[in-house]
Amino acid sequence: MKYFLIAIFIIAFSSLGFAQKVEVYDTKADAMADISKAVEKASQTGKHVFLQIGGNWCPWCVKFHNFIKADEEISTFVKDNFEVVKVNYDQHNKQEELMRKLAFPQRFGFPVFVILDGKGNRIHTQNSAFLEKDKSYDSKVVLRFFKNWSAAAVNPDTYQK
Repeated sequence: MKYFLIAIFIIAFSSLGFAQKVEVYDTKADAMADISKAVEKASQTGKHVFLQIGGNWCPWCVKFHNFIKADEEISTFVKDNFEVVKVNYDQHNKQEELMRKLAFPQRFGFPVFVILDGKGNRIHTQNSAFLEKDKSYDSKVVLRFFKNWSAAAVNPDTYQK
C-alpha cells in the first residue's frame, strides 16, 4: 500500500509540470508600438482602446482574461467597441516610460485598465478591484464599465436629452 500511495503521489504531482500555463501577456511585445497601432486602428473605426495592464504572474490578470473570453456578451461588446492591447508589466519590464505617460496606473494594483480615445488620450483608468465579485468578476458591473467607456457613450451627440 505504501508503494501504491507513493506512485499515486508521483503521478499526481508530475502531471502538474505538463499542464499548460496560460500566457495572456506577451512578455516580448513592444507595448508602445502595439498601443500606437491600436490607436491608429481605433481612430479609423470609431472605437476606443482598452489597455489591460498586468502580467502572466498575476492570477487576477489571467482570471480577467478568462472571464472576458467565457462571457459571450462582454466579449462581443469589447470586440465591437474597443481595440484591445494587453500590456505586460513584470519585474523585468515595468514599462516605466509608458506608466509615466499613463499617469502611473500601476498604483491601483493589477490588473489595471486604461481607456484611450481614438487620438491616444487617456480618458479613464480603472482599478479592477471595483469590478470583482466574490472570487471572480461581476459580469453586470464589467459590462457596464465597458459600456460607459465606449466611444458612443462619451460622445455628446449620443446623450439623451
